[in-house]
Amino acid sequence: MPRYSQALLTIFIFAVGLFPALVFAGTGNSEKQLDLTQHGVGYAAIVIFILAYLLVMAEEFTHLRKSKPVILAAGIIWGMIGYLYVQHDIPQVAEAAFRHNLLEFSELFLFLLAAMTYVNAMDERNIFQALRSWLVSKGFGYRKLFWLTGTMAFFLSPIIDNLTTALVMCAVVLAVGKDNRRFVSLASINIVVAANAGGAFSPFGDITTLMVWQKGIVEFSTFFALFIPSAVNYLVPAAIMHFAVPDHSPAASDDIIRMRRGAVTIMVLFALTIATAVSFHSFLRLPPMLGMMTGLAYLKFFGYYLKQTHQPAPDHDTNDQGVVGDIVPIERKGREPFDIFNRLARAEWDTLLFFYGVVLSVGGLGFIGYLSLLSESMYTNLGPTFSNIMVGMLSAIIDNIPVMFAVLSMNPDMSPGQWLLVTLTAGVGGSMLSIGSAAGVALMGQARGMYTFFGHLKWTPVIALGYIASIGVHMWINARYF
Repeated sequence: MPRYSQALLTIFIFAVGLFPALVFAGTGNSEKQLDLTQHGVGYAAIVIFILAYLLVMAEEFTHLRKSKPVILAAGIIWGMIGYLYVQHDIPQVAEAAFRHNLLEFSELFLFLLAAMTYVNAMDERNIFQALRSWLVSKGFGYRKLFWLTGTMAFFLSPIIDNLTTALVMCAVVLAVGKDNRRFVSLASINIVVAANAGGAFSPFGDITTLMVWQKGIVEFSTFFALFIPSAVNYLVPAAIMHFAVPDHSPAASDDIIRMRRGAVTIMVLFALTIATAVSFHSFLRLPPMLGMMTGLAYLKFFGYYLKQTHQPAPDHDTNDQGVVGDIVPIERKGREPFDIFNRLARAEWDTLLFFYGVVLSVGGLGFIGYLSLLSESMYTNLGPTFSNIMVGMLSAIIDNIPVMFAVLSMNPDMSPGQWLLVTLTAGVGGSMLSIGSAAGVALMGQARGMYTFFGHLKWTPVIALGYIASIGVHMWINARYF
């Protein structure tokens, strides 16, 4: 990482210029907004944000949780803004801008909290472990497992998000290929690409698509126009990497893990929750977050039923005939009853607080006035197509969340096809580097020593080929949206 620090800093300075100024409609004080682009506070805010994000990127080496620097940066940036606006006797202008950003985060936070709770509940009911044990027990060859884990990652990520999907599929890869470093490395790269590609065509698959949907810019059903381009993004590099995967089979395992009581019902309730969120947004024109929180109530009531009807597991692991064996019983994870608040507590709080820091920091930079300087030239002079392709490339280095939040804040005048293009590129661009997406960073920790930054970098040209191909396919088959 140190050898790239100078280049990363340059890219950060360029990228910060892409972040737009927030529109201040509805406050009635937009004419009083201060231009701080030539002020010391403005310069200090950029430096603080860059330093914070460099610490985020170095998380793998420093082990400093990514939420900490961005939360601090957000507080300092808005503190400096507030001080200046008090000095000019217009504190209400800064306050209104801050509350606007806080509302953006609150909707995202509550939506993700409900989704994460469902995923944690499914994990507690052994759903993912049962899937893993089934795959391991089949004795598939390395190449077949390469395609199975990749394809499942592609189709699961639109439902349970790309990060969770990548972790589940990587657990399968490590279980069957822990003695084959080459297989684990290639399969992990394939999973990262597949999970990111699958998340790009569903509002539930990635934070960027969720943000676009919540803004009401693209309708729920329209996202599925990205299915074929996303599939191309996954299949092109997978087809090339296939020939590098070892062509033999690992030893099969006889262990079987069963799903716990209520697992199927929770999956059904999750589907109903998604349907509720879509319905609230599409038919009632209410935020999808409201539908997700309503769906969380479904899980809470079912959790109450599970808790009231809970029966402790026997003292010994037995099969259906009462004989100790390889079959792990339904109550494998302990004898404690289901507790919905334990599932809430196990949400990815570091990730949720990271979003808070990013949204507030980028919002502060936008309010200062810097961030509109290059945005207009990007989308007006260079054109939306080139700009949206650049967004995807930047997301491989920075993170797709602040980049997409920047584009949404500016809200450039683009056709639905261009909004779909930036959704696609921001979603899959991070696959080009292992540090470019949450899935890649997580797998570097899970498969430490076997899936690495440089191991992924070796296949970046192949992944970039899939990136280019997916853009071309989108502009061809979805020409009607442009």
